[in-house]
Amino acid sequence: MLNKIRQAVEPTMEKIGRAAALTKISPTGWTIIGLFLAGLSGATYAKTLPGGQLFAALLLLASGFADMVDGSVARLTGKVSSKGAFLDSTIDRLTEIAVYVGIMLGGEVNPVNVVSALALSMMVSYSRARGEALGVKMAGIGVGERAERILVLAALSLANMVDIGVIVVAVLAGITFLHRMIHVARMVT
Repeated sequence: MLNKIRQAVEPTMEKIGRAAALTKISPTGWTIIGLFLAGLSGATYAKTLPGGQLFAALLLLASGFADMVDGSVARLTGKVSSKGAFLDSTIDRLTEIAVYVGIMLGGEVNPVNVVSALALSMMVSYSRARGEALGVKMAGIGVGERAERILVLAALSLANMVDIGVIVVAVLAGITFLHRMIHVARMVT
């Protein structure tokens, strides 16, 4: 879904990537910054840090921004690598775990809903990785890729509705997972 928007904002992201590259922070450094911000977001959702859902959502958005920047910096500095892609996608899973564990520990959302959102989000990522390992193009398949899930959760957290955000993420991730399963089943024999 956001792939169409990404194409429109790509020139802006390239400018941001150029500015980020000037900081001399490596793509891996940006990945680690994203993880750190996600950890702070999770701790804020868990009420270990002050700020409430508003601050947790802002930290989540900042984490997502750092995740966009790491890829842009890698492309612009010629540091795109399989190792970097592996590290980035693995760290992305850790950021999701940190945020959802924080939400669960915060006690404002039914734990079953949190586990469902997290599990289905992991299955979206797994189905993409497995599909691509089978040679199937998976980018843009489904309505709930990671960026969409971050935006939904952050937007509803900003509206002080993290409980609804978790449910919407679970639904979007479930639809995306099923869409990807069907897509791969049609493409491979």
